[in-house]
Amino acid sequence: MSGNAKDRLLKRINDRSARIGVVGLGYVGLPLMLDFSEAGFPVLGFDIDPRKIDFLNTGKSYFVHIPDSRVASATERGMAATTQYSRAGETDVMIMCLPTPLNRDREPDLSFVIGSLEGILPFLHPDQLICLESTTYPGTTDEEIKPRIESRGLKVGSDVFLVFSPEREDPGNAQYSMRNTPKVIGGTTPACLEVGSALYGKITEQVVPVSSTKAAELTKLLENTFRMINIGLVNEMAMICDRLGVDVWEVIEAAATKPFGYMKFTPGPGLGGHCIPLDPHYLAWKMRTLHYKTRMIELAGEINTEMPAFWVGKLQDALNEAGKPLKGSKVLVLGVAYKKDIDDLRESPALEILDLLTNKGVVVSYHDPYVPEIVADGHTPAGAVGVSVAFTDAALRHADAVMVVTDHSSIDYDRVCNHAQLVIDTRNACAKHEPRHPERAVVAHA
Repeated sequence: MSGNAKDRLLKRINDRSARIGVVGLGYVGLPLMLDFSEAGFPVLGFDIDPRKIDFLNTGKSYFVHIPDSRVASATERGMAATTQYSRAGETDVMIMCLPTPLNRDREPDLSFVIGSLEGILPFLHPDQLICLESTTYPGTTDEEIKPRIESRGLKVGSDVFLVFSPEREDPGNAQYSMRNTPKVIGGTTPACLEVGSALYGKITEQVVPVSSTKAAELTKLLENTFRMINIGLVNEMAMICDRLGVDVWEVIEAAATKPFGYMKFTPGPGLGGHCIPLDPHYLAWKMRTLHYKTRMIELAGEINTEMPAFWVGKLQDALNEAGKPLKGSKVLVLGVAYKKDIDDLRESPALEILDLLTNKGVVVSYHDPYVPEIVADGHTPAGAVGVSVAFTDAALRHADAVMVVTDHSSIDYDRVCNHAQLVIDTRNACAKHEPRHPERAVVAHA
C-alpha cells in the first residue's frame, strides 16, 4: 500500500470512508455515533450491555432526549452495534467513551477504560486512530493508554495515532450540540494531533488543538472544577442568606444585572451528573500524588455535599412551623433526575434526599416524568428505591409537604402551589406562581 500510515488514514477520513468505532454507548457514546453517522461515516458501536445493542440494531433509542427517529435513520444508513470487541479490527478509528468513576476512597477508577482497552488491543492494527474521550486525570493517555498500545508492537505516531479529546456532551441542551460546541483535542505526537483534528473537524465547526494530551485532559478538569467551585459558592450564599433572612434568589438576580465581571450560578439541592461531582476529585487526587493540596476543590466539595442535608433541615423546620413532626409526615418529592428534562440519575442529589427522608421515618414518594422507577443496582441508596407516582391534585393535597428537587419543565408549578399544603422549593421553580390559597401552600426556600 502506497504512502505512509498518516496519509492513508487522512485520505479515508477526508473521503469519509473511515469506519468509526465507538466503545461505550452511554450519554456520550451514543450521540457521538449518531453525529458521525449523520456526517456520512460508517459507524460501529461497542458495548457490553446487550439491551443497548438490541435497541440500536432495531432503530430504537434508550434515552429520553434522543428520539427513536434519529437512531432509526442512522440504522438505515448502516450504523450497527455489537458486544464483540473482536470487530474492532474492522474499524479505522476507535473512540473510547467509558465511565471513569471514583472508588470508595475518592480515587480514580480506570477499570472500565483499561478493561475495554484490553478487550480491543488484540484487534488494533496499523493505520488506526485511537481516541480517549473519558474524563480522567492529567497524564492518563500517555501513561496508561500509550504503553498498552505499544505493547502490541504498534508505534504511536507512525503506525497508529493516539489523541485525547474531552467530551462536552450536555444531555437535553437544545442550544448546543457537537456541531456548534468547540472540540478540544491533544495528540501524543504532532502527527496524532493532525489526524485527530481532521477527524473531529468533520463533525464540529471548530477544533481547538492544544499542545499535548495532558493539556487536553486538564482542560476538561478546569471546566468542571470552575463550575463545581462556583456552584459551591452560591450554595454557601444560599445558607448565608437563610441565616440572614434574605432571599438568595433576589440577590442572585440583582447581581446578574452587572454586565461585566460576574457570571450567574444558582444554588440547588447538591451536585449531580457524572462530571461535576467527580471530575475535580480526579485533579485533587493527581495533585495529592505531587504533595499539593487543592484547597478550593476540597472546600467546595464539602459545601456541595452538605446541601441535601441542608434542604432536609429546611423541610423539618417548615413542618415544625406547621405543627407537624418530620417522622411520619408524608412528603412528595418532585423530580429525581440530576437536572431538568432528562432521565439521568447519575450522582443525583435527589437520591440522597430520598434516602435521608426514608431513614428519618418520612413516608416518602416521588414523581418524575422521565424516571418511572429507581431500581436497586448496588450503588443507589436503599431508601431511594421506588416507583414514580402519578402527578395529580390528590397526590399534591395528600402530602404534608411537596419538595421540588428537579425543576422539570413539564411539571405544572401553578398546580403545585395551589394544591400542596407546603412547598419546599430547592430550585426556585415556584417563584412565578402565587398560590390562590396562601394558607394552604407556603413556598419555603433559602
